[in-house]
Amino acid sequence: MFALVLVGYHPINIQFQVIHHFIFYQSTHHHMKQLSLFIGVMLFSCLASAQNYDESKVGSYTLPKILESNNGSKINTVKDWESERRGEIISLFEEHVYGQMPKKFEQIDFKLKNENKRAMGGKAHLKEIEIKVTNNGESVLINLLLFIPLNLKKPAPAFVLINNRPHSNTSPTRETVSGFWPAEDVIAAGYAIAAFHVSDAAPDDKNTYQNGVLRLYPEQLKADNGMKAIGAWAWAASRVMDYFETDKDIDAKKVGIVGHSRGGKASLWAAAQDQRFAMCFTNNSGSTGAALSKRWFGETVAIINKSFPHWFNNNYKKFNDNEKELPVDQHMLIASIAPRPVYATNASEDLWADPTGTFLAMKEAEPVYALYQLKSRLPDNPPPLDTPFLKPPLGYHNRTGKHDLTPYDWKQFVSFANYYYQNPTKK
Repeated sequence: MFALVLVGYHPINIQFQVIHHFIFYQSTHHHMKQLSLFIGVMLFSCLASAQNYDESKVGSYTLPKILESNNGSKINTVKDWESERRGEIISLFEEHVYGQMPKKFEQIDFKLKNENKRAMGGKAHLKEIEIKVTNNGESVLINLLLFIPLNLKKPAPAFVLINNRPHSNTSPTRETVSGFWPAEDVIAAGYAIAAFHVSDAAPDDKNTYQNGVLRLYPEQLKADNGMKAIGAWAWAASRVMDYFETDKDIDAKKVGIVGHSRGGKASLWAAAQDQRFAMCFTNNSGSTGAALSKRWFGETVAIINKSFPHWFNNNYKKFNDNEKELPVDQHMLIASIAPRPVYATNASEDLWADPTGTFLAMKEAEPVYALYQLKSRLPDNPPPLDTPFLKPPLGYHNRTGKHDLTPYDWKQFVSFANYYYQNPTKK
């Protein structure tokens, strides 16, 4: 008979927390079941104890040179970047982190399943679209929810969310209005707002993630550099762009891709892969998102791979507890989106996602934007809480609160887009 303190991992909060439960073993009949629980708890405890939240313990690290090609030549011009280095970086991320991104498929079809031209009390045009993609005799359906502001004189700029939270967050009825996707606020600002759910592209489950987009590309499952869930979500975002290019109500040249947490990892990868996205918003995306991997702070490559083995390709596992050997880091992914704007966020209670590492990654991407004569307005050091930097090409804020996507975040996204588009509501 003994007592046990449980340490549990909460994927919603992306942090380790101590839950004070005491389990007493009274019956030999239940010993085996309790032993399994004990072993699982101890594994999580080991992961938790491996974390660092002390800046003084981060230590030194060396980032890959962003403006030096694989053969050692210097990258000094936009031409050098676009013809040589950018492609190298994308290939390195494909090979070692996110996996290949299939570009071809046999057919894509768009079906308007439902429409309400007077939604949101007459303020928006609702469209529910089914995107059907066929390849290798298999099909996948991506359900897109889209609200478009009424009374605009030209096609609307848009935000599209990679939704990794419950479907109710993006309910077309708006009976439940969630701050995670405050569609009414975005519509009032003059933007269309869309969303699709990650489960349509790849269920967020290590045992079933292949039951989606990967049915179209079974060869990816056999390759160590093959696409997995994060890649499938980014792939699906590009199919949404395919649809936007056919919708006369949407300005397909003004579409921002938005993601939170794991969705924020996918939004970065989608924007890097598909240059049709005008800008990228990555919210609390942390490890293998917007935060530097080589900093020993918060979630590590080893923990994310062990907790979510279905997110990244098999090759990425080689860098578990071996980040120093990674030939890339996340500043390079941010830079690969240049000259298009990127906005990254953090939250004060979400140290797991490494706010400082995110800010530093944004700063490390600045030299590539400078090649395009685009001056970053980010400060030299991480800004105080709730102090957004909203002028492109690089925006950032660290707000008070927990790991979440909130109306505050969306307000900054709209302001950032307004700066870039010169405020579409006044055109």
